[in-house]
Amino acid sequence: MADIDQLKAELLASVEAASSLAALEDVRVHALGKKGAITEQMKGLGALSADERKSVGQALNSVKDAVAAAIEAKLAIMADAELNAKLLAEKIDVTLPQRPEADGFVHPISQTIEEVVAILGEMGFGVAEGPEIEDDWYNFTALNIPEDHPARQEHDTFYLPGVGDKGRKVLRTHTSPVQIRTLLKSKPPLRIIAPGRTYRCDYDATHSPMFHQVEGLVVDKTVHMGHLKGTLIEFCRAYFGLDDLPVRFRPSYFPFTEPSAEVDIGCTRAGGEFKIGHGDSWLEILGCGMVNPKVLENCGIDSTEYQGFAFGVGIERIAMLKYGIPDLRTFYESDLRWLRHYGFKALDVPSMVGGLNP
Repeated sequence: MADIDQLKAELLASVEAASSLAALEDVRVHALGKKGAITEQMKGLGALSADERKSVGQALNSVKDAVAAAIEAKLAIMADAELNAKLLAEKIDVTLPQRPEADGFVHPISQTIEEVVAILGEMGFGVAEGPEIEDDWYNFTALNIPEDHPARQEHDTFYLPGVGDKGRKVLRTHTSPVQIRTLLKSKPPLRIIAPGRTYRCDYDATHSPMFHQVEGLVVDKTVHMGHLKGTLIEFCRAYFGLDDLPVRFRPSYFPFTEPSAEVDIGCTRAGGEFKIGHGDSWLEILGCGMVNPKVLENCGIDSTEYQGFAFGVGIERIAMLKYGIPDLRTFYESDLRWLRHYGFKALDVPSMVGGLNP
């Protein structure tokens, strides 16, 4: 038994003297491994009498437990010390000035939304928001979009499982559901814009399955087509920074507006160079129209007393036109070189007083 007590003392001393994780592992192998000191002692139990085997076995198990516990405790202490040393070596002085290459940039989509909000905000429009996962009723039915309309087909729209009176869920295909929700909870007169993400099954150089829109809505008793035209002409000229930008309206069709129109701006492609302004060509940039009376009635608004106009513009589209971005897909490729080229400084906040970015 004296030899066992001496072995215990020697092994515990070795654990205490270990100065690194590697040294501690060597102690563990020496004491508890297949050829370790305690294991070798255990192998000799078979030669002892039954009484001796019992007492010596209990003593060796006690030594084994004590050494294992000591190694575990030492391991925890050394792991904490190693972590603290690593944290100390990797510490960062947050009071130091930032590195120049760490400058951040505002994405062109975010900047363009701020520009649109700044322009229309000066015209008295407030910003409204709504969920991106919508009921079929808000996204289609309330907007007078018939059941057989192509936009409601599976190949054009992302559908999700849904239950309830208003049908299955859908990733909104436009921000028009925000207009419906606003009409249902607010009484006219009202004047809002609804910026946000929208989703459609399409992907190429000019289309993305996820993109951004800003839609506008005005409802009042005396609103007419002249107000719509004046609003959009001033918006286009302010956004592109051209006071005499040619703007024209072409008859079109949308289920939620009547009459409806497409808005074109003047441009030229002379010499293979595209330029916005006076020229011999036109470019379509947005759709608009007077709110269909059925949409107002779906929202509980008397269409004999109130009327309104609505419009919608693709944020990526007008950003590409203004800033010369040739491919829509690059907006979402997370390329820092692209962002450094097309991005904006964080303090370049657009306003009608301070000016929009050129």
